[in-house]
Amino acid sequence: MQNPISNLFGLILMLLVLAMPEAGVAQETKVMVRAQSKDAKFIGTSMGGAKVIIRDATTGKILAEGITQGNTGNTTKIMKEPRIRNTPLTDENTAGFLAELNIKEPVFVTVEVRAPANQNLSRVTASTQLWVIPGKHITGDGLVLEIPGFAVDILSPQTHERIPAGQEVEITANIVMMCGCPITADGFWDANQYEITAIVNMEGESSQEIDLEIQEKPSTFSGKVVLAPGNYEVTVYAYDPVTGNTGLDRTNIIIQ
Repeated sequence: MQNPISNLFGLILMLLVLAMPEAGVAQETKVMVRAQSKDAKFIGTSMGGAKVIIRDATTGKILAEGITQGNTGNTTKIMKEPRIRNTPLTDENTAGFLAELNIKEPVFVTVEVRAPANQNLSRVTASTQLWVIPGKHITGDGLVLEIPGFAVDILSPQTHERIPAGQEVEITANIVMMCGCPITADGFWDANQYEITAIVNMEGESSQEIDLEIQEKPSTFSGKVVLAPGNYEVTVYAYDPVTGNTGLDRTNIIIQ
């Protein structure tokens, strides 16, 4: 006759063995990656997201890749409230990319973020490295990479536009934080804090600078100049002397 206590002990032992991860078997390991605009919020769907690539740092093999999705986050929590250690900065709607890795052993990874994904000239690449341990998730705020800069788009003049000599050339640019947050006069991202300048070069021979002023429409800066006949390169840059953020766009025009 079998001993009930022995049978119970055997059953418990078997359940414990089954519950233990089998050596050499891949375990799902989650890693949340976010891209945060320097001095601003998170880069998500409204800016086309940030491209995330996670590689094995030893072999270069891509383990996961994707685009951050979601909103820019809570302005008050991110930009106004004092940061308290271990207090989440994000919520379930804040932009991020959740990688799900299947790994058998600890992997030293390189995490690369390119943002904003749809802004070619403004796009910045940031990266870091860390160990990922099987079954040990990195979630919540997760891994946050800072993306410095401004996204700058020249709206006018148009590329290769031909403008009569003696006519005023209006230089207009749209400038936002890398998360898409708007810049306004006396606003949260204050246009008065930033230097917005157009540099106009004629075939590399001469140049002049024109200060662009904030307009009534948010994030829109404009200035005018009269140019002699020639081929010109127009560069518009943004600079924040407080944070060191910079951004730039270029176009070419013809004065005839």
